[in-house]
Amino acid sequence: MVEGVVFVEKMVHNHSPNPDFEKIAASTGFQRLMAAKKRFIVPLTVFFLVFYFALPVLTSYSKVLNQPFAGDITWAWVFAFLQFIMTWVLCTMYVNKAVFFDRMAQKVLDEHAQKGEKAI
Repeated sequence: MVEGVVFVEKMVHNHSPNPDFEKIAASTGFQRLMAAKKRFIVPLTVFFLVFYFALPVLTSYSKVLNQPFAGDITWAWVFAFLQFIMTWVLCTMYVNKAVFFDRMAQKVLDEHAQKGEKAI
């Protein structure tokens, strides 16, 4: 079973009708989780957007990608193909990192459960 699924199942089983979300959001563990996610997601999003929009910008406003790469294949085709690879690589990176984020989130839930509070 995937760890993310286990995490969700635990959250459902530990559900409390009145969780103290403000206390959870103010906790050090939750703040570390959000900071780690931001440090990971923001740079990857910026990279993705720059890489993605570089192709239409470069093909529309310059002749850089019109140079031949091999035979009749231009750099524009190579760049377009690399966008597919980039998408799969970023997706794989995020899926792997999400396991780490799930563990951090579980620690936050466990800390609040130990204090007698139902986090979720």
